[in-house]
Amino acid sequence: MPTSALLPAALATDDDHYEDLLGLWSDLEASLHLVLTSPALVPALPAKIQQLETWMRDLVAHDTDAALYLMFQLAGTSTVGYSASHALVCATLCQILATSLQLPPHERHSLVRAALTMNIGMTTLQDQLSLQRDRPSPAQQQAIDQHPQASRRLLEEQGVNDALWLDIVALHHAVPPTQLPLLQQPVAERLARILATTDRYAAMISPRKSRPGRSVVDSTLAVTQGPSGVFDEAGQALVQCAGHYPPGVFVRLDNDETAIVLRRSPTAQAPLVAQVLTAQGFALRQPLLVHLQTSDARISGALTHTEVSLRVNHFAMVQLGLYAARYSEGLQHLVQLPGTP
Repeated sequence: MPTSALLPAALATDDDHYEDLLGLWSDLEASLHLVLTSPALVPALPAKIQQLETWMRDLVAHDTDAALYLMFQLAGTSTVGYSASHALVCATLCQILATSLQLPPHERHSLVRAALTMNIGMTTLQDQLSLQRDRPSPAQQQAIDQHPQASRRLLEEQGVNDALWLDIVALHHAVPPTQLPLLQQPVAERLARILATTDRYAAMISPRKSRPGRSVVDSTLAVTQGPSGVFDEAGQALVQCAGHYPPGVFVRLDNDETAIVLRRSPTAQAPLVAQVLTAQGFALRQPLLVHLQTSDARISGALTHTEVSLRVNHFAMVQLGLYAARYSEGLQHLVQLPGTP
């Protein structure tokens, strides 16, 4: 199998920069956690959410594949609380999808801010449910059912006056009354549909105490078919942007080796990956790049985080993916993909 070694000395100058990048994503998640858990204590909440949105947008614009890598790892391994990590994953996916769909700026801003705050009315409960093995109690289920309106009320009480932002939050669990093409739907319904799709997708790949996370392949199938089993345009657009095997996802190769996806590729089934485990399950001392577009190897399936017993150096992985995109022969086109600013 064609592979190449981990990193050349030429990339050493990027070390501090990428350590800062990973730290910024971690700080962003922690800041969002504080806002969602104590919104009444946040002065000028709307301005704070807009600040977090700008922070996230700048990080995505800097390197979309690195953003996806970190978000898919975050979905399976976050330590600050499920509600904040889930909101950040959804907001990141919405930002990338909105860029790909070329949504007007005001729609994109309202959509991403809604993704950050859609569950603000049940943050504590959402964190509790992620650690709960039993099914929700009747009282918990009632709170789940009512949380879109509860979130809207809380945001209004804290000074949010963007009607589109509020409508998206209120509608993000509503079933659309028609099957109009996505871009022909009324704006609030269309953006709520996009948010609902990213919400379902991120929720399925995230583990709970009551169940492991589902593989990205299962999640992709679910969102592209939609809740009623029919083709879902929003889900298809999401998968096209993130990839069938998005960065940050573990995959099994057809020779039983295990790899992690580093960057997307124009070929849906052939992203750039790094082998991390041998076929016998032994960890490699250094990850090895595998160029699936030119290799005989193929992906045989996606793995969940619980299926891979390995501590990953995310700094090295993000840096390796950047190196490959910048310097590997024939891979320069990886930096221009759907959802890349």
